Amino acid sequence: MKISELLSKNTYPGRGIVIGYTKDGKKSAVAYFIMGRSVNSRNRVFLNNGDDVMIKAYDESKLSDPSLVIYSPLRVLDEKTIITNGDQTDTVYEGMKAGGTFEGALRTRMYEPDEPNFTPRISGIVSKEGYKLSILKYSQGTCLREIFDYEPVFGKGNFIHTYKCDGNPIPTFEGEPVCVEIPDCAKCFAEEIWNSLNEDNKVSLLVRYTDNETLEKETIIINKNK
Repeated sequence: MKISELLSKNTYPGRGIVIGYTKDGKKSAVAYFIMGRSVNSRNRVFLNNGDDVMIKAYDESKLSDPSLVIYSPLRVLDEKTIITNGDQTDTVYEGMKAGGTFEGALRTRMYEPDEPNFTPRISGIVSKEGYKLSILKYSQGTCLREIFDYEPVFGKGNFIHTYKCDGNPIPTFEGEPVCVEIPDCAKCFAEEIWNSLNEDNKVSLLVRYTDNETLEKETIIINKNK
């Protein structure tokens, strides 16, 4: 499916990760977007930080609680790109840097403590050998940890998001990450995602394409707060 078909039908998927490979087979692709309904969630921008990407408050005077909204969504470790919806980016980065695994690092984390939503923590990692997606979510009073492991398929990727749809409380994502098309053009992919997100709730988007051989990076960042 085209990701625009999925997003245009959903007013509030929350935060979403896409990972895959371009049709020409030359690059890995990641995308991450955030949405928000509260002032605290909407008061954010993405900024480049070397090879990494960080989140900052757009207006520091309106920042009420940074604990779940300010973090680095993307970090690079050697040839691997790590992308998540929270500070578990650092957990994965530090764990793997010390010789551990993606799965092992996430085993130390759980869903967010924002009852009654219990927002899932979604995470991904990609290199030219393949990619993984994970969701840590509340289930029957405990944490369900799901890992999805994919081999490269050129022109294809997978999309996972925190919420099934809008609601109160907000229902958690269910099932497997959805297979979506990945174009060769990073800017085109960014525009497709951004233009499909709900206008009232979208906040920021990043798209990162990495050349599988040279590791050259192309990053597109779009912030609603300019």
